[in-house]
Amino acid sequence: MLGVSAMTKPTIRSQMLAQRDGLPAEIGLSLSLDVQENVLSLPEFRAASSVALYSAFRNEVFTEILFQRALQSGKRVAYPRIRQDLLEFVKVTDPGDLKPGAFGILEPSGCETLCVRDLDLLVIPGVAFDLQGYRLGYGKGYYDRVLHGLDEAAVLVGLCYEFQLIANVPAEEHDIHMDLVVTENHIHRCRPSKPGAHHHLFRGGHEP
Repeated sequence: MLGVSAMTKPTIRSQMLAQRDGLPAEIGLSLSLDVQENVLSLPEFRAASSVALYSAFRNEVFTEILFQRALQSGKRVAYPRIRQDLLEFVKVTDPGDLKPGAFGILEPSGCETLCVRDLDLLVIPGVAFDLQGYRLGYGKGYYDRVLHGLDEAAVLVGLCYEFQLIANVPAEEHDIHMDLVVTENHIHRCRPSKPGAHHHLFRGGHEP
């Protein structure tokens, strides 16, 4: 875990993006498979009837396996789309529903939106996370705006590689807070467990 508590958000963001951008594609794919297997093991994921995923961008953890398994188990799946500086979540039933949108990120092309309050579990990317559940994004604040004040209603799951965990993300009042942060090696529970969950679950290795 990187001890960068004294660094500013821009410095952390720059260093983390450089490290993630340099991750070889085959390693990113392999690690992403492990991360997704950890998510699939979550009782919260299995119990959710509706989930929000994201389209990977700049070497983020992939979510394709989560998408396939969610559809196979009859869940409603939504992906975010930027509309007038806000995120909306749109139902997706086929990978072909995703088209290049803002910043070149694949976005849903459909018209059936799901209210964020009706989503049971949201899988959220980030540039860095800490074990308290705080997240550093790209600085645009899209997730913070749409989820501010709603994070008690749904389970928020941050996905990242182990090297993206840092000692402390500089947090502000508007920053959202993850319930769990999942990497290729660990499932970190950042807040008191919701029904059916255990405090700490590990896929392998030891708690850092």
